[in-house]
Amino acid sequence: MANQIHDTDYLFLTTRVRALECQLLDRGQMEQMLEAATPQEAARLLTDCGYPEQDPVNGETLGAMLAREREKTFQDLGELVPDPAVLAVFQVQHDYHNLKVLLKSEAMGLDGDRLLVDTGRVPGEAMAAAVRSGELGDLPGLLPEAVGEARQVLAATRDPQLGDFILDRYAFRELENLSRQTGSAFLAGYVQRTTDVANLRTAVRVLRMGKGSEVLEGALLPGGAMEAGRLLEGVNAGTTLEELYAATPLQAAAEAGAGAIRGGSLTQFEKLCDDAVTHYVQDARFVAFGEAPVVAYLAAKEAEILAIRILMTGRLAGLPADVIRERLREAYV
Repeated sequence: MANQIHDTDYLFLTTRVRALECQLLDRGQMEQMLEAATPQEAARLLTDCGYPEQDPVNGETLGAMLAREREKTFQDLGELVPDPAVLAVFQVQHDYHNLKVLLKSEAMGLDGDRLLVDTGRVPGEAMAAAVRSGELGDLPGLLPEAVGEARQVLAATRDPQLGDFILDRYAFRELENLSRQTGSAFLAGYVQRTTDVANLRTAVRVLRMGKGSEVLEGALLPGGAMEAGRLLEGVNAGTTLEELYAATPLQAAAEAGAGAIRGGSLTQFEKLCDDAVTHYVQDARFVAFGEAPVVAYLAAKEAEILAIRILMTGRLAGLPADVIRERLREAYV
């Protein structure tokens, strides 16, 4: 049953989000970072835009800085959002990242704790304690069920990919449950678009590797506008991705994906997949108030963090500006 929360309950938070949108990096600022003389100068430009300072500037400090920025975003909005389920939609992926790390480490006898993050609904250390002790009752949502089933599959098969398939399915079930809980049509549409993008990515990767429909069937997620069964049936019938996704919001991404299957680059395909999600949330710029601007800002912040990671990682690796530029996604602003 949806919470009895109204658009007007978001009046203050929408005002706050509109102010935060003005601080999002635009393409011009990213271009300045691309053209900066050194990675250190690019990092200084980022600091001037409000991001924490990196010292020294390297991959490790970049990752830590972006993690802190995400934590700060969740904390700031978490104190104001009328319905915590709206924020939880963006935290779920981090919970399931932690589960993947913990269960794979357990199955392989490794210590992966340094890969845990604190940006989920459950801090990394608390998740680790629950998984290792087996005391899962306090974990939110479907996490207890997910741990049980993924652990069984990993123990029986020793195949980490199958474990990931199980956890991804639970993660997207949680996203669907949370969006239904809020009663938000905009959030439901966002979850549907991210599901469609995940399934298209899966189809391209599976077909590119020459694997069969059995692998694809096990990996596809329910809940997209393009039903998993229809996608699988089309692939099995030899229908191209261009044909399957014609006149849909993922048409451009599917065309690039088809090229990648034939041996082309995945770079443009990955970019167009992420851009398809950005195109969906950009409609919230015209919504006066409510949960939609909050969802859109959270999605835009995730896209910005990804853009900074791509840009700074490329600068640190000494890649030419044009190579980095073609990997950058469209900016929300």
